[in-house]
Order: sequence, then C-alpha cells, then structure tokens
Amino acid sequence: MIDPRRMPSGSWLFALVPGGLTLMLPAARVQTLHAQPGPTKVVVAPVVQRDVAAGQSFVGTVMPTRTSVVGGPIGGRVDVFAVNEGDRVTKGQVLCKLRTRTIELELASAKAELEARKQELEELERGWRPDEIEQARARLAGAEAMMKYRRARENRLKMLLSSRGSTQEEVQEATAAADQSEHAYREAKAAAKLMEEGPRQEKIATARAKRLAQQEEVNRLQDQLDKHTIVAPFDGYVVAEHTEVGQWLNQGAPVAEIVELDNVDIEIPVLEDYIGALKKGVSARVEISALATDAIVGEVALVVPKANLRSRTFPVKVRVANQLVDGGPKLKAGMFARVTLQVGKQELALLVPKDALVLGGPSPVVFVVEAEGSDAAKGKVRPVPVQLGVAHAGAIQVKGDLKDGQQVVIVGNERLRPGQEVVVAKSVAQRQAEPR
Repeated sequence: MIDPRRMPSGSWLFALVPGGLTLMLPAARVQTLHAQPGPTKVVVAPVVQRDVAAGQSFVGTVMPTRTSVVGGPIGGRVDVFAVNEGDRVTKGQVLCKLRTRTIELELASAKAELEARKQELEELERGWRPDEIEQARARLAGAEAMMKYRRARENRLKMLLSSRGSTQEEVQEATAAADQSEHAYREAKAAAKLMEEGPRQEKIATARAKRLAQQEEVNRLQDQLDKHTIVAPFDGYVVAEHTEVGQWLNQGAPVAEIVELDNVDIEIPVLEDYIGALKKGVSARVEISALATDAIVGEVALVVPKANLRSRTFPVKVRVANQLVDGGPKLKAGMFARVTLQVGKQELALLVPKDALVLGGPSPVVFVVEAEGSDAAKGKVRPVPVQLGVAHAGAIQVKGDLKDGQQVVIVGNERLRPGQEVVVAKSVAQRQAEPR
C-alpha cells in the first residue's frame, strides 16, 4: 500500500469511491489527513432541489469599485510624500504635504488678532466694572465741588466790585473760571451717566462684526493650509505615484492614484438577448483563473441601460466581496474572470452552499454524509465529483451523484478523506429565494 506521507509534494492520489468512480485528491491533503484519523466534527447543510434559470457564461475583468486620481488643489513644493505604490491607505490619511511655513506664520498672526478682537468684544458685552463707575462718580463730585467754589468766588468779587474791593478784570477772570468749571462738571456728569448705562449697542455690534471678520480671515488661512495637505478620499490602495519630494506641484496636477478593492466589480459585456433576464441583486458565480481553489459568489450590482452600438452588448457589473491575504487584496484589478449568470429557461436543479465545494483538483468535489445506524448525527463521508452551474441565493448549482435532502459538509471538509467517520455538530439551512 502506498504511504501518502512519503509521496513528493504536488503529487495526486487516485481513490475509488462508491459507484465505480475514480477520484483524484492532492497527495499533500491526504498526507495531512492521514495523521488525523477518527471522527471529525463537521457542519452540514442539505442539498436542495429548486427551479432556477439556466446559466450562461460571460468573460470579464476584475475592476475596482472606485478609482480616484488625487490631485493637488493648490500649487507648491512637495515637502512630504508619505506613500508608495502598493500601500494600503485609509480615508483621510496624508498622501502628500506641500511647503506651508509662510501660511503658518500668517495664520498664527491672524489667530492672535482674533484673540484680541474677542477680548475687546467681551469687555464691551460685560460693561464697565463697578470700580470704574465709582471712579466716574468721584470725578463728577470733584467737578461739582470745583464749579460751586468758582461760582461763589465769582459772586464775592462782583459784590466787592461796587466798593472797589476788586477790579473788573478779576471779576471777568472769576466768571471765566466758573464757566469753565461748569462745563467740566457737565462733561463729568455725562461721562458718569454713560458709564452707568454701559457701552452702546452699536459699539458692541461693531466689535462683534470685527471679530467675525477676523474669524473668517483665520478660516481662509486655515483652508489654505489644509489645501497644502493632500489626503486619501477613501480606503484603498495606491497604484500609481505622480510626484516626489522636492518636486514643484502645479495646481490640479495629479499626486497619486487610489483604487478601492474592499469590494470589486467584474465588468462583463452581456448580449441584448440575455439582458432582459438580469436583475439587480441576482447571484452570479465567478471563476478567477488565478484563484482556481476559491468558490466565489457575487451579485449583479449594475446593469447599464445603454448598449455598445458596435457589439450590441450591455455593460454589467457583478460585485464581489474581496479578502485580505498577507496584507493585500486577494482579487486584484485586471484579473481575468468568467461569470455565470441565470439568463436561460427555468430548470430543476440541485443546489449546495458554496462552502461545500472542495476545489483545486481535476473537478470540484462535495462530501456527502451517509448516516450509519440509527444515529443520524454520526456517519461516514463520501466524496462526490460535481459539475458547477449557476449561483442562486448564495448557493451553487451542482450536477453529480447527489439527491435532494442529502447532507453535505460545509465546515471541516478541507480535512476530510473518503470514508472518514464524522460527527455532525450543526446543520444549517439554505436561503430560499433570490431578490425579485
């Protein structure tokens, strides 16, 4: 008997399965499983029989869901270029910075002026301090006392004038001093009244307008500063660099090209004979030649309602969720793809979950659990080669030695071997219908 553990890597083993079929399994997989005999816990789902539309295959290309050639909104010298081709970036991450020293200085000055405007407005809105009002009242009292003194002196000199105790010039000087004191008193009285009433609303409104104008100046300079920092518009990957540190970047010139690959679109041309059968949200089976071991199911995301006049085909996009492998996207833009869509007549078909498929051999395989004895949770697995059809409601049509209601392994099948004993840990139901 051949020991699979001694076979070279990359070899294949032939296994005879019930029904007289010969199954090829990777020797490396058999080597791994040979060291793990005994019952294995698995999760299963039933094979279901349902009417589905016949499939038709179309050739397409993997494309990003979004592509953006990020440009510089303003000209300047590149101070920092923070990414390289192939890097993953997140929304808002800095791609490039231009020299900003002059704007930073202007912004600092504008912010200082804004703070001064704020303090002036706050002083006016709060009004005068009690000590300042008391000071104005004290000045008023002093001015009143001086006015009374000088008016009394004027009166005395006028009385002495008749008895020649004073001269006309002295009386005139006293009158002038008294009038001056009265004017000073009136001025002090008006000033005290203004202090008690507080600043005028017009003056407060003027100070508020000056503060708002200065705030807009700060905003303008901040916007200018922000324009000197170019960031990623969404999560994605850098696929092209268009500048470097020290280079002069003109306004609108490209900085880097970003593509979004968390989800990808398979763009396919569909003949007008089939376009009427397509609806948004319908499942599609996708085969990527570079990823032959993956069972991929997407859904129709977009049907462009305008045909290419030369080929009479309509652009259709099938959206597929991507995966990260070793820090990079598994599905890469530009990969060749084949998409099978439900565009034919209705037919009765057997469906299994996509996770039930074991790919990578000469043909896809599913493992059927055959119960032994009265305990339906225990049994042995039988590999069944199948041919793949359309995708429907997240499941995939298969053709092979299967029947409606049979249980196929969907979790744990990667480590099974023909005839291995298993224990069913859980049974999962399939989705029932496609979107209409």
